[in-house]
Amino acid sequence: MFQKDTLVKIVGEKNVTDESSTLDTYSKDLSFVNTLRPDFVIKPKNANEIAQLVKLANETKTPLVPVSSGAQHFRGDTVPGSGGAVVLDLSGMKKIMRTDRYHRVAMCEPGVTFEELIPAVEKEGIRLNLPLLPRKSKSVVGSLLEREPVTMPTYQWDISDPLACLGLIVGTGEEFRTGQAAGPGTIEEQWEAGAVQKAPYGPGSTCWHRLFQGAQGTMGIATWASIRCEILPTLEEPFLVGSPYVERLFELSHWLIRLRLVNECFILNNTNLAAIMAKNWPCDYQAIKHALPPWILFYNLAGYEYYPEERVSYRKKNIQSLTQKIAVESTKALAGISAGELLQKVHRPSEEPYWKLRYKGASHDIFFLSIADKLPGLLDAMNIEANKASYPASDIGVYIQPGVQGSSYHCEFNIFYDPQSPSEINQVSQLSTAATLSLMDKGAFFSRPYGKSTDAIMNRDAATVTALTKVKNIFDPNNILNPGKLCF
Repeated sequence: MFQKDTLVKIVGEKNVTDESSTLDTYSKDLSFVNTLRPDFVIKPKNANEIAQLVKLANETKTPLVPVSSGAQHFRGDTVPGSGGAVVLDLSGMKKIMRTDRYHRVAMCEPGVTFEELIPAVEKEGIRLNLPLLPRKSKSVVGSLLEREPVTMPTYQWDISDPLACLGLIVGTGEEFRTGQAAGPGTIEEQWEAGAVQKAPYGPGSTCWHRLFQGAQGTMGIATWASIRCEILPTLEEPFLVGSPYVERLFELSHWLIRLRLVNECFILNNTNLAAIMAKNWPCDYQAIKHALPPWILFYNLAGYEYYPEERVSYRKKNIQSLTQKIAVESTKALAGISAGELLQKVHRPSEEPYWKLRYKGASHDIFFLSIADKLPGLLDAMNIEANKASYPASDIGVYIQPGVQGSSYHCEFNIFYDPQSPSEINQVSQLSTAATLSLMDKGAFFSRPYGKSTDAIMNRDAATVTALTKVKNIFDPNNILNPGKLCF
């Protein structure tokens, strides 16, 4: 157990708190995991302080829970999983270490949010490959570590993209760097030699960054990350494609990405698009939702420094031939929704309140990876489970994001509920459990398990659990990093 005076010596008095109101804030989130209050919340300022705290935690066998994003949290991974835990809040580590247009890379500490990093990289003429409307308090490094899907699949070469390299403090208190950053020399010495921390592979022949992605802070605490970026376009022209048949939009997205015609490309159902675009609640929401077709594909054409108009023009012609074959139509507006306005939203974090909280105040997300051929059956399976739970299937938001150049799809169900209603909380919790099991049986791959469904997901692959436990014993032999999460 930590002593407060010892912590004050490491991080300073103002960066240590045991006030009940603050501890209660970190004891729960909008997930269905059990509430558990930490003993302290500590705000380290740099990697050296984190290393000292980790070494102290090893001596005292104190669990540490790293947190980098601001409230609200949704998935239960930042709620302590065992008693006597201490939260390490990294949100104050705000340094943007590098923005480099020539190499198309940026580097920042874990407290930097999308709202802070987006304008910094745009000043250099580059842009981030963003997740869909992240909340303003979302940590960029946290999003990368969680492998959140990005909206430009054409530029995603690997499931770990756009993460490049990581700086970490592992469970022993030692520094560890992945990829090109592994050495030789310090980061600053590498910069002086002309190196950039962009290639994620290594050290050695192992891609260590994959171990820390999706680990929910159980393998190491990130102190910085480098991010692959793209050139900022000089011309953009977005479009919407509506259809009652989602299969047609799957086919169109496949060709748009395979032929490398578009930048942003994703599919929403009318529930989610209305939640994103509505301005006056609830009137606008219901009107927009009922006016929209059931499914909407959004895509964006981009031109760059050389011949941008010509580039966009010939791609529009190619896409027109595709839409004619598939029997759909690209438009600049759909049921009063402007593609241009949606593009502006897609390039920025969500306005407040966060778009998933606007309908009822809370959202529980079920998400997985699949291939296009299986998705219609998985959508049907979710509707069946919703009907069994007496939850209106038409009220479930759906977000489908092609990934890794269209080779796979992230499918996400957003189940909206009133967080003040015990009956709705119980209904959605039971629906989540039943739907996860049903979707797994039908081929959904849950690569990022969170919360109460974790055991059911992890227990389907005993060999992976055994392997992860062995690696955990190397990087965190005393099991101090976020115990109780995943299979630990």
